[in-house]
Amino acid sequence: MPTLFRFVVTLLILAGIAYGIMFALVMFVEPRTTEISVRITPAKLEPAK
Repeated sequence: MPTLFRFVVTLLILAGIAYGIMFALVMFVEPRTTEISVRITPAKLEPAK
């Protein structure tokens, strides 16, 4: 039983570390926003026959 308890505690600690890293990324990293323009040829705008 102590081995199972140690395994579960280890998994909980690793999950907590992963959750903390994800939370830090959300709080401290700002995404860069840019405008994107894509040229579409007139042939692609015509309906299929």
